[in-house]
Amino acid sequence: MVKLNKIYTRTGDDGTTGLAAGPRRKKSDLRLAAIGDVDETNAALGLVRLATTDGLAGAIERIQNDLFDLGADLATPETGENLGYQPLRIVSAQVTWIEGEIDRLNGKLAPLNSFILPGGSPLATHLHMARTICRRAERAMVALGEREAVSTPALSYINRLSDFLFVAARHANDNGAADILWVPGKNR
Repeated sequence: MVKLNKIYTRTGDDGTTGLAAGPRRKKSDLRLAAIGDVDETNAALGLVRLATTDGLAGAIERIQNDLFDLGADLATPETGENLGYQPLRIVSAQVTWIEGEIDRLNGKLAPLNSFILPGGSPLATHLHMARTICRRAERAMVALGEREAVSTPALSYINRLSDFLFVAARHANDNGAADILWVPGKNR
């Protein structure tokens, strides 16, 4: 269980931060960038929850919890060393669950014949914003994975999450009926 008694410690004043296990890292480190982008995705989902009026609220709350799991996964680099405890990792069951949610929502949507513009209802707009932030988190995790280990389930989860957010935005736009379609070259 996490227990936070003191919020400021002054240990980060030198531009470093501590991970769950391992040495301190510069706040500009790729691992910290990925963790920050995951955290920003989670904050954007907090805004989504404010606008949610249908059955998405439970799924979004579960995803927010999973994003804390993902942050813990990223904050505990795989070094092969015995940490004395089992680090929290994203597991394939979390990826499978989100795939099921995508399938559930997508089954109600008409196929797309054009790209859609982010927007429509307020909820859909928040979901699109969360999706773009999630894509940034994914890019940061991929960049990190080019230098250090990032688990396959963690990468799969963040990729599926952006897919879920896209489908959820279409769901929020009256199952796609209120989507705003891109018209190529419309303003030439």
